[in-house]
Amino acid sequence: MGTKKIHAQPPEELTGIKLTNIPSSAVGAKAIASALTHVNEEVGLIKGIGLLSKINQKDGFDCPGCAWPDPDEKRAFLAEYCENGAKAIAEEATKNRVSPMFFSTHSIQELSKLSDYEIGKSGRITHPMILKEGSDYYEEISWNDAFSLVGKELNNLESPDEAIFYTSGRTSNEAAFLYQLFVRQFGTNNLPDCSNMCHESSGAALSETLGIGKGSVTLDDFNHADLVIVMGQNPGTNHPRMLTALSETKKNGGKIITVNPLPEVGLLNYKDPQNPLKWIGKGQDLTDLFLQVKINGDVALLKIILKIMKEKELEQPNSVFNHKFIKEKTSGIDEFLEDLDNYSIESLLPQTGLTLKQIKDASELIINNDKIIICWAMGLTQHKNSVDNIREVVNLLLLKGSIGKKGAGTCPVRGHSNVQGDRTMGIWEKPKEDFLNKLEKEFSFNAPRKHGYDVVAAIEAMHKKEAKVFIGMGGNFISATPDTEFTAKALQNCNLTVHVSTKLNRSHLIHGRQALILPCLGRSEKDNQESGDQFVTVENSMGVVHQSQGHLNPLSKHLLSEPAIVAGLANATLKNSKVNWSELITNYDFIRDKIEATINGFDNYNERVRIKGGFYLPNNARDNDFKPTKTKKANFTTNKPSEIKLEDDQFIMMTIRTHDQYNTTIYGLDDRYRGVLNERRVIFMNPNDMKKIGVQKLDKVDLTSHFQGQERHAKGFLVIPYSIPNQCTATYFPEANVLVPIKSKADISHTPTSKTIIITLQKVS
Repeated sequence: MGTKKIHAQPPEELTGIKLTNIPSSAVGAKAIASALTHVNEEVGLIKGIGLLSKINQKDGFDCPGCAWPDPDEKRAFLAEYCENGAKAIAEEATKNRVSPMFFSTHSIQELSKLSDYEIGKSGRITHPMILKEGSDYYEEISWNDAFSLVGKELNNLESPDEAIFYTSGRTSNEAAFLYQLFVRQFGTNNLPDCSNMCHESSGAALSETLGIGKGSVTLDDFNHADLVIVMGQNPGTNHPRMLTALSETKKNGGKIITVNPLPEVGLLNYKDPQNPLKWIGKGQDLTDLFLQVKINGDVALLKIILKIMKEKELEQPNSVFNHKFIKEKTSGIDEFLEDLDNYSIESLLPQTGLTLKQIKDASELIINNDKIIICWAMGLTQHKNSVDNIREVVNLLLLKGSIGKKGAGTCPVRGHSNVQGDRTMGIWEKPKEDFLNKLEKEFSFNAPRKHGYDVVAAIEAMHKKEAKVFIGMGGNFISATPDTEFTAKALQNCNLTVHVSTKLNRSHLIHGRQALILPCLGRSEKDNQESGDQFVTVENSMGVVHQSQGHLNPLSKHLLSEPAIVAGLANATLKNSKVNWSELITNYDFIRDKIEATINGFDNYNERVRIKGGFYLPNNARDNDFKPTKTKKANFTTNKPSEIKLEDDQFIMMTIRTHDQYNTTIYGLDDRYRGVLNERRVIFMNPNDMKKIGVQKLDKVDLTSHFQGQERHAKGFLVIPYSIPNQCTATYFPEANVLVPIKSKADISHTPTSKTIIITLQKVS
């Protein structure tokens, strides 16, 4: 690349901030107007409305946004989607094209200077493209030549473990299954995925305590819950359809506790978008008790609640604990209760930022109800002690017997629309022995047993040049991962980087010696193979597997489906495979037959998935059967609160999304629910902290993170006074990802600690 500067980070220029009043309610008419505006700009209103009518319908396609489940029975006509779901579809069906002509007139260096928003708005990629060594321009390449190049580079490696095969959560079950089969036949378990960066902590904690790395509730459980506790989550932006479920809880007399460092509008008040009569007026209040906890104060908070529950149980035996459930279904209660005595409420309380009265109010709600659902997302999973966070959640539910009953259980709220399905299909760097044995039997090969790299380990291996080929099945790796400059250098050390994508993103610009972009069909597009139009399947966050079939004509005749791309890679790479890859993609029923033969819970797959709405996978925790754990019972655990100690001038920073964003896809520059328009380089601060360090509203500051004697820097952020606990701050990603150290990761799960970064601020004069 010579002396050319390729920018791994978004530009530091400000875009012209405008602050507005924070709205009093979420969704409603403004959300609908925003969705239709995006749809009109990208695809046109008539085509867009026709497209929206198919999202999440039983005869339509699964929204490529979040994994929140659809109703089992009746679905809303024309409105079974949220604002960000509409934006996602508009982005996918956009009129804008990234063609060979586009690439011939835009250099990598030039494109890298754009913001992630501008890069994404360039449009859909129409042809497979290659960036040759030493060039600054992508060029068109045939599919055959692209596959041959990948096969050659993979087979030239000294070991299969020198290749990284990343997966994004939007990949279908069929593509994910073929992908992991190809990778394992190639000879490695290097299958990191986006779960490593989000809910890996949930999977680790739940597998240990309940025997399954998934949640235990169904959507209908929200209709029967007495109490729902929402922790570390902003569903108004990230999973807006969840607000409908919470609304049903309230209608049926249930209560809601919200635990979060920021007050999020969507959890406070909600206007049902499916009912025009409710678009006006004050909306429906959702949260009964808001606990504005300090960042990473969750274990401390839960321990205080647990201690209060224990004290009440000792005072009034059988008034709090479900002793029958505990005796019959659990293990470790004595050690757990004994460990609680190691902590005093007085020592834990400062970590929470709450008053004891607030916590006692929450405890009373918990004590007086048995049908309890606890929901959580990244606010609990991206800390050093994130596995402890989830295990402590489970402890609370076990004491109440709130597992395996209607209206109660665990609810980790997943991100990408099929991230849970990808893991079910075998996308995991640490595969189980039983699964590998079944693969070997069905496909006649010796599956690798050595565990592969997770995301952080993969980045470190590429950085050390111990991994030399990177293939990404979807996603925007550079903008999703921690330690941006370190990760960029890791990718640039590769001999070849390959991205299977629909749209242009920054990862296409941070490349190895050679680079390929392999454009694939979107969810909304028809997938025609030799036997006719195909459908794919996905699994939502509550374990329902169902169809997804696009209805639009593909935007380019040069696109391939993800399964077809995997088959092409396999045919070009594997020399002795007994799998007829080409035949498998003629009819995706053949792929599903192989899934049925190797993965538990998929009996009569092709038959059951053709039932409108799909089917539920087995869930032992839902059935109150905990035999998969080491003790054959649900396990109480002992957990540690945060050990972070801040200096007077230091703050904890967490990265968050804007309302015009889903994961790394940026739809616009507004964060409407937080009153920030046309700007992303901002940092939210407690007004008292601002006064303490001498900064005022909209002052410009540089940020420095501190970890193990190292510093990382991000320049040019505008300070916004906000309701957030003292010494806590929040910034948007990917702009702040550069501050997240590669070695700062959760115990056990190795998830990057994007919610607990220690920073200092320097005012820019």
